[in-house]
Amino acid sequence: MTFHWKPLLLAAASAFILAACNSESPSTEGDADLVVVETKQDDDAEVEGNGVVLSGIAAQAAGIRVATAEVGRMGETLNLPAEVRFDADRIANISPQISGIVRMLYATEGDAIQRGDRLALLASRELAELKSDYVSAAAATELARTTMAREEALWADKITSEADIQAARAAFSTASAALDSAETNLHAVGLSPASTAAAGNSSDYVVTSPITGVITQRTVTLGEAVSSDDTSAGPMFTIADDSVVWVDIAVFKQDLARVDTGANVHLTGDAGEPLAQAQIAFISPVVNQASRTATARVIVDNRDGQLRPGQFIRAQIDLGEGMSVVRVPKDAVQLVNSTPSVFLPTDDGFEPTPVVTGMEQDGLVGILEGLEDGQRYVAEGAFTLKSQLEKDSFGADED
Repeated sequence: MTFHWKPLLLAAASAFILAACNSESPSTEGDADLVVVETKQDDDAEVEGNGVVLSGIAAQAAGIRVATAEVGRMGETLNLPAEVRFDADRIANISPQISGIVRMLYATEGDAIQRGDRLALLASRELAELKSDYVSAAAATELARTTMAREEALWADKITSEADIQAARAAFSTASAALDSAETNLHAVGLSPASTAAAGNSSDYVVTSPITGVITQRTVTLGEAVSSDDTSAGPMFTIADDSVVWVDIAVFKQDLARVDTGANVHLTGDAGEPLAQAQIAFISPVVNQASRTATARVIVDNRDGQLRPGQFIRAQIDLGEGMSVVRVPKDAVQLVNSTPSVFLPTDDGFEPTPVVTGMEQDGLVGILEGLEDGQRYVAEGAFTLKSQLEKDSFGADED
């Protein structure tokens, strides 16, 4: 059955003529996009000539686009719910390493910071004591070293007793041990011995960021007392780097045997818009007793910030390599007389041809029979042709 689409062409041509009439001067920019649709001449033809010439604007108004059928791979997939999470290796919860009072805040929630940037300044009596202990231990060690050197020189000249040289050596060992202990205490709060000689208040302690990221939470305020001994207190700052995120997919128990690490995953939003592609990096061996699902995790490069931790999305997992079939857009297949069909261009218009469809994937449907690789077909506007075809058939039945 051939569809003579002259009424549709007349409407599109009329739209084009009206657009041209509203222009002050005719445009030639669309000449390269001219589309010619051949129609047979008959006695009742309302369009004179052997063809209808449509500009790119009028063709777009008609909504008809012809494409060439191509072969692609289509395989079985699983479409499952997923949640975006922070990469646990890219989160830093910053708690006070030393007790003190918050004297200054350099950053707050939402700030993007680099590793080593200042976050807060604490006034700490504990820090002043640690620095004082180190300075005292360093001085005592130097004195003990000098005393031991003098006693060793006297011992060599047989001027001092063996007891004196042994006492000097013991005193040096004790002083060295005290210095090592004081230095270890400084390292425990993130400081080096060189900090004791730095200019400024000896009680000032600067809290810095250990990673690059964004501050997602700040719990301290100016003048607040913080303690390194309070294990129940939350972190002062939480910093997260979302340039790489985890996407945890909930895989139902009955599907676990079909999912393998390395499988390709297509991530989409609620409206089906593509977000990212990745591969399964990890499958949890534990099934959640409440949801009866296990977690399959993909690690996604998120430098464009398109994925947000806490966001719920869909994950389409490819199962195997699939098979090669002719693929067309889903809307290109229409039911004509209850038969799946695609429209093919002919000399006098467009004609529906029955097809046998296969699986659907990513907005495409596989054609098992009825359309060959390289064959021309209507990729967009098939529904319009179907509607006009049904309208003409209804009118013919009334006549």
